[in-house]
Amino acid sequence: MAASRWKSTLYPSEQFVEACGAVVFDTSTDPKRVLLLYEGACDEWLLPKGRRNCNESRKEAAIREVREESGCAIQLRPITMNTRAPSELEAADVKDEPRAYDSLTEPFMLDVRDLGNSKGVKLVWWFVAELGGVQGDGEAQFRPEFVQCDRAVEQLTFQKDREVLGKALEIMERSTNASA
Repeated sequence: MAASRWKSTLYPSEQFVEACGAVVFDTSTDPKRVLLLYEGACDEWLLPKGRRNCNESRKEAAIREVREESGCAIQLRPITMNTRAPSELEAADVKDEPRAYDSLTEPFMLDVRDLGNSKGVKLVWWFVAELGGVQGDGEAQFRPEFVQCDRAVEQLTFQKDREVLGKALEIMERSTNASA
């Protein structure tokens, strides 16, 4: 039997969990603001995210998790981004390399977290979204706050969240320039 050319790790379903989150922009203000969640018990500033339910799409999970945690209704924002995934219009054998596409509502980043102690991994799929309205109260442990983008990067507690927000800001800038 031949060995694979790529390093690969298999995880059975009990050793992985998927989560989905969104970087939510309030585009009605100038400068734009982004949604952060403050978790007082831990004194942490976070981006909204949470586990995907069985039989739920990643897009549905991101929208639901933001609503549950913050009380905010959102819509995924069509963006211009590079991806290696082919479009539905391309040939099946299109070269596997990054290409820019317009108007995508696909995840722009994947965070793979090792859960340690042979517990497996957590996959966090990140989307870009925009505020669609406030529906009501979010989860009690979170206080939602819209923060100016430049300040939000500094305010986030964790470096990985800062990197996610930084990439979303790049994509928003590219998408805004592409539509101008």
